[in-house]
Amino acid sequence: MKKSITPNQIKENNRNLIYHYIYQNGKVSQQDISYNLRLSRPTITTNLTNLEADGLIQKNGQIDTEYVGRKASAYSIVSDYRVGIGVEILKDEVKMIAVDLYGRKISRLAFAINYENAEMYYQSVCDKIFNFINSMHLSDHQILGVGFAMQALISPDKKTVIYGKILSCTELSINVFTKYLPFPCSFVHDAESAAVSELWISPELEDAFYLSISNHLGAAIISKGMILAGKHGHSSTIEHINMQSDGALCYCGKRGCMETLCSLNALLNKNETLDDFFKYLRLEDSSYMIRWNHFLTNLAKAINMLHLIFDTDFILGGYLAPYLCESDLAFLHEKIHQMTPFDEPSDFLRISKMPKHNIAIGAALPYIQEFLEN
Repeated sequence: MKKSITPNQIKENNRNLIYHYIYQNGKVSQQDISYNLRLSRPTITTNLTNLEADGLIQKNGQIDTEYVGRKASAYSIVSDYRVGIGVEILKDEVKMIAVDLYGRKISRLAFAINYENAEMYYQSVCDKIFNFINSMHLSDHQILGVGFAMQALISPDKKTVIYGKILSCTELSINVFTKYLPFPCSFVHDAESAAVSELWISPELEDAFYLSISNHLGAAIISKGMILAGKHGHSSTIEHINMQSDGALCYCGKRGCMETLCSLNALLNKNETLDDFFKYLRLEDSSYMIRWNHFLTNLAKAINMLHLIFDTDFILGGYLAPYLCESDLAFLHEKIHQMTPFDEPSDFLRISKMPKHNIAIGAALPYIQEFLEN
């Protein structure tokens, strides 16, 4: 027997519809909501009053109209009603960011600290998180959760590192952080985190292969608007595909992995920054141009190999993305055209739309998404 919808469910549904309409449209009047949602003005008024009393929305000026008379009050959501925190754990640095309900940066902090699997390290990072939250004058109640982006593969429940050679943190439990933090916490693979950011800023994205080209190489497969995790938790680990049998030693212990040819560690010299490299590259210094062309050629080989397997758009992201330009894409297309057996159209390579802080932001976004969905 089919269950009927109760009055309370109808009220809750109306409340959610109104909140999401305001969220999606930014600044609206009662009349806008009533007209577009086909709800009565008394229903709108009651819900707006309750949402405002609960702190979810606020009056935000007035709506300009072409009509003579009193202007209608405008409503918008309180964007920091809830906040997500993303933390990127690196070998010698920690980066953290706070984002509001639109995924926009509220504040960011980065500090040098050497990773070690020790109680003192985890407590120190958690102390920094507390200080970071306090500096924004946020209450514990406002924090939806803290996502830790790791250079490691993560268990499906997001609670355990199942492969962490870079930081030597295999089998690390999220408990090392939750014992000090009163918020929900989770791990996320850094490449997956960057892909989450890409999906957030491009919700129309259905299928793509996301390449995270940072200090280390990573990837994520986006299929039907979702990230494929894989049966054993190591889907998209393209960084360990062998490209040179006698190549450089990878951190995994094998030689010639894609990681050793297509990561920033393969491009940059010791203590060299991306700013330094591209400063001289764009000045057309010949030695930098030779290094760059060699790097792009290897990247083209990798992309061609992957594109033969998965015929979809390829998004170039990670730390490298802000420095890429159309001439770099043209070089890659030309190299791929020389390698592929097909008459490949030059329309499948794209530069990430969210190149800055994408890993840390992506670690925070699942908490924002969960709040909005529920």
